[in-house]
Amino acid sequence: MEIQSAFTAGVQGFQKASEDAYKAAEDIAASVGEASETFGIAQENNDPANKVSVQTSDKAVNLNQSVVDLRVAEFQAKASAEVVKSADENLGTLLDVRV
Repeated sequence: MEIQSAFTAGVQGFQKASEDAYKAAEDIAASVGEASETFGIAQENNDPANKVSVQTSDKAVNLNQSVVDLRVAEFQAKASAEVVKSADENLGTLLDVRV
């Protein structure tokens, strides 16, 4: 395996983790905003509690999934850091052997 390709894989992993974390954070913000609006409307209009609980349970599932996605992105970033670190160490070892 080439050192350059390991660095590239690590950087691409960071980019993917960053994109996934951004998307998950966006989804979390949207879910929290929608839940606040739902509760505000339900209290003003005196909607039945069943309607609110069904809507919020779907949002809770989406919120839970978004939190899980955020954690997955965190682990992906950590794994990418290990790839870059390993490639750096290998490059250093090759340079030490070469000199």
